[in-house]
Amino acid sequence: MEHFPLIHTNFWDAVVAVPVVMMITQIIKKMCHIKPFWVPTIALVVGLFISIFISHRHNLLAGLFMGWFYGYAAIGSYASLKTSYLTYKQKKRRKQKYTAP
Repeated sequence: MEHFPLIHTNFWDAVVAVPVVMMITQIIKKMCHIKPFWVPTIALVVGLFISIFISHRHNLLAGLFMGWFYGYAAIGSYASLKTSYLTYKQKKRRKQKYTAP
C-alpha cells in the first residue's frame, strides 16, 4: 500500500493549468469586483476545482495536492509578475525624471 499518491506531472500541469487558474481568477476578480484579500482564496478554490474535477478526477489525494499546487503557483506567479512590472515602471519613471531637461 502506498502512503502517498503517485502523481505524474505532465504538460497540462506545467504549462496550462496555472495560467488557466490565473486567467479565471482575474476574470472573476474583474466581473465580481471582489476585494483584493479574497483573490488568493479564489485562486486556491479554482485550482482545487480544476484539479479535482478535471485533471485528477480519479484520485482525490492527487487532485488535492495538485490543486494546492495550481492555486499557489498562480498566486506566486501573479505576485511575481506584478512586482516585476511595478519595479520596471518605477525605474522607467526615475530614468525619465533624471533625463528630462
